[in-house]
Amino acid sequence: MDFSDEQLQRYARHIVLPEVGGIGQEMLLSGKVLVIGAGGLGAPLLMYLAAAGVGTLGVVDDDVVDLSNLQRQVIHATSDIGSPKVKSAATTVAGVNPEVKFQSHHVRLTSENVYELIEGYDIIADGSDNFETRFLVNDACHFAGKTLVSGAILRFEGQVATFKSHIGGDYPCYRCLYREPPPAGMVPSCSEGGVLGALAGTIGSMQATEVLKEIMGIGNSLSGNLMLYDALETEFRKISLKRDSNCPLCGNHPTISDLSIHTAA
Repeated sequence: MDFSDEQLQRYARHIVLPEVGGIGQEMLLSGKVLVIGAGGLGAPLLMYLAAAGVGTLGVVDDDVVDLSNLQRQVIHATSDIGSPKVKSAATTVAGVNPEVKFQSHHVRLTSENVYELIEGYDIIADGSDNFETRFLVNDACHFAGKTLVSGAILRFEGQVATFKSHIGGDYPCYRCLYREPPPAGMVPSCSEGGVLGALAGTIGSMQATEVLKEIMGIGNSLSGNLMLYDALETEFRKISLKRDSNCPLCGNHPTISDLSIHTAA
């Protein structure tokens, strides 16, 4: 494609990278990414993906902005309190890069609408804050053949992983890491356990980086690995994550064949 003068200037620091170049930037401009959640992780995800020139960005979130969100959800402003998060996210993204086609989905993600929501996107980036949604997104991406870049944070710790179990082979899914959601109350939410605000920026930015790499097909994919970050110890660890042959979703003898195990809220 022929870049406009504005595009050449906007994406100059990308295009000069040998691993990206004009071809890679063209891939980004044609990319379609859906972000689950416009919260702590979704905020840096959306802003960096927009800045990078990802052509179509969608976000799913049924929540409204609360004052307690602003400590980490940097895509929203004090003036946005009470407004739908997807609305304030759309305003911020338009300010970052007006070329991006932004699609707001002000709905709650359920087993009844998940396929329709993810259908038009190449990559799904999960920034949700609860296990029920994470398992639903994982299962739907597996069946729909979508690459999933997942992130999670709590207190001072975060993790990032890329899942491509739909490809087969040794590629794991989220259930290879966690077989099923933990019992209610076992793992505190961010509102119960707290979270360092800047940690959301660290993990969300890492997710954005992995999404960009997947779109362009550059570098080493994080798939097959789990990246862990301990902010208090300033320590990163990457551990191998292989497909579990006994996984109920992507194993040798799967017992999950559809989304019927997920109850629509």
